[in-house]
Amino acid sequence: MSAEPAVLVVGAGPTGLVLALWLTRFGVRVRIIDKSSAPGTTSRALVLHARNLEFYQQLGIADTVVAKGIHFAAINLWVNGKLAGHLPFGDIGAGLSPFPFMLIFPQDEHERLLVAELARVGVRVERATELVGFTEIVNANDNATVNINLDAVASIASATSGIQAQLRSTDGVASVCECQYIAGCDGARSTVREQLKIGFPGGTYDGHFYVADTEGTGAVMNGEMHGTLDSTDFLAFFPMKGAGHVRLVGQVRNDGGVDTLQWEDVNKHLINLVGANIETVNWFSTYRVHHRVADSFRSGRAFLLGDAAHVHSPVGGQGMNTGIGDAVNLAWKLAAVINKRASARLLDSYEIDRIAFARRLVASTDRAFEFISSPGPLAKFVRVHIAPRVLPRLLQLRALRALLFRTVSQTALRYPQSPLSEGKAGRVRGGDRLPWVSQQNLGERTDNFAPLASMQWQIHVYGVASDALRAECAARLVQLFAFPFGSHEQKAGLMRNAAYVVRPDGYVGLAEPNGDAANVSKYLDRWVCVV
Repeated sequence: MSAEPAVLVVGAGPTGLVLALWLTRFGVRVRIIDKSSAPGTTSRALVLHARNLEFYQQLGIADTVVAKGIHFAAINLWVNGKLAGHLPFGDIGAGLSPFPFMLIFPQDEHERLLVAELARVGVRVERATELVGFTEIVNANDNATVNINLDAVASIASATSGIQAQLRSTDGVASVCECQYIAGCDGARSTVREQLKIGFPGGTYDGHFYVADTEGTGAVMNGEMHGTLDSTDFLAFFPMKGAGHVRLVGQVRNDGGVDTLQWEDVNKHLINLVGANIETVNWFSTYRVHHRVADSFRSGRAFLLGDAAHVHSPVGGQGMNTGIGDAVNLAWKLAAVINKRASARLLDSYEIDRIAFARRLVASTDRAFEFISSPGPLAKFVRVHIAPRVLPRLLQLRALRALLFRTVSQTALRYPQSPLSEGKAGRVRGGDRLPWVSQQNLGERTDNFAPLASMQWQIHVYGVASDALRAECAARLVQLFAFPFGSHEQKAGLMRNAAYVVRPDGYVGLAEPNGDAANVSKYLDRWVCVV
């Protein structure tokens, strides 16, 4: 079977686009399709978090993204039409990330930027093209097949394991795509997941929710986020670029079908209470909120990512960000296997890494969303009388602000259960995100994330690397970076003279406290440069 493309990406939302971009950076040929005829012009996903900006920095597009977005400066809490709290965010994560803020960057604009970046490197999104089904060769020696779709062809006359996908354009033209792997980035109603018969347990919240892109005047149109509620309802105002431009997110308490709801069905009570004057509604969209996690994120040569693998409430703006994290985690592993730089068993770690996080995330956002939207008397009392008084005071505490940033930004996400995660040096364990350190040295600012732009395995030492470790790295053509060790590194939890084997996605694989070259060599033998 032809290895061109090596990966078929199904779905051109942020998850699929980022997967295609990372794979392309690794020299992997991709084909990306989407059944929609054009990119979306509306979006629910608004916030891009620091961890994904760090991934974008590795791609070289972070500065462009930040310039197009809006810094999340503050949240204002309104209760019954009165300002009850002001929570300044600003650079809430100062010292923790090169992007110590939350960025508002709507998904529709985000997708356009990623599509343009893909086009720049020669990859075009194939629109109006849907996946019908696919067949996987599981044993190349006897040409045995697994028919994922009953209408699929019975076999592939090829000596190489892989996938044969059946595609169809919206005008009815059928075609076949042969590839090594298929990635389902095709949303909550994923064709890839359904073809694989992978369960998607969970549920759907009561009620309909809406997003409205609006323009107007009033105190809540000041470039900050505003959350307003009373005993029966809630509404959020997200600032967009342009004077008086805000995105409204709220609930429609209407028993009619979600497809029939209009702006006129929205209760304007909370809008009026805060003195907002909505003059123009550019677009209006309704949706239901689900909470589900697929039973598995992989079956053979097929993978699930983003909403195809997990969906959850919009609390904390985690959905799109988690899908991008899936894409990065899978991309470098697929590339390593396809490029014969690692054994295929590396791919087993994708589900191990991501499914545990998805389950925790769905559980936590589920609890938070139930609290925000619950009509129960206790939840109402806490929302209206307790939270507005307590939250602003708690967030004055520096440690709590740092904890909030780490959690929401996903910089605290770690993979302790991964087979790639080994050792501990200082407070850093295998599976942790490499702590970010930046300091001024001899008039020049150093940043230990800069080498991550290579998107390759590398070894970091903070202090002095031994001659044996340097020789081992040189022999394996693995780059070693030695940084000065000082108070910043110590505060970040790094250990003097330890060796940190860093994965291409910026997570620590091995934390070797003694910088021992033999232990580093054994680790690299297991995971790197297997031909």
